[in-house]
Amino acid sequence: MHAKTRNDEPQRRENLDPHESFNPVPRLMLGLIGLLLIWAVYYIYTAHPTTRPALGDRRNVEVLAAVPSKAVDGGQIFGASCAACHQATGTGIPQVFPPLAGSAWVNGGEQVLIQILLHGINGSIEVAGNTYDGVMPAFGDKLDDAEIAAVASHIRSQWGNQGAPVTPESVAEQRKRTADRSAPWNGGAELATLK
Repeated sequence: MHAKTRNDEPQRRENLDPHESFNPVPRLMLGLIGLLLIWAVYYIYTAHPTTRPALGDRRNVEVLAAVPSKAVDGGQIFGASCAACHQATGTGIPQVFPPLAGSAWVNGGEQVLIQILLHGINGSIEVAGNTYDGVMPAFGDKLDDAEIAAVASHIRSQWGNQGAPVTPESVAEQRKRTADRSAPWNGGAELATLK
């Protein structure tokens, strides 16, 4: 044998390099996975996936048809489509977007507000003593009669406005009246002819 040298000492203090060993998934885990798969197949088989989903809660078609549909929420439509410009408080943005609160265009005849919502405005309009020169988009192609009636009713009943509610029938009548119109109203001067 050879004599121990000082060079051998550091090698004895070192651990061997790690090696990956073959560690299979424990049998208990494999058993649990197998049981879950068997349960899933059994559940799908006994759930009758071929039944009509509309009757999943065991109500028949007549009962489902009798459930009233939810009323259109004008406040929600206003918040999604109008509040960015006219603000949630209806005060608008000074010199940019007109206020709806206390506006004669809102509180006057409902046909004017309906036509504004249906076709939009392009041009000068005076609101509460201030002149606004901008563009309001048309919503006639985006909202149906019930939705326009709901948002118009919301506008006419908020922020101190005292206008009567607007019905979907009124909107349908106004839509039919100006069915051939494709351009926005040319400011307040043209809207004034509707009063």
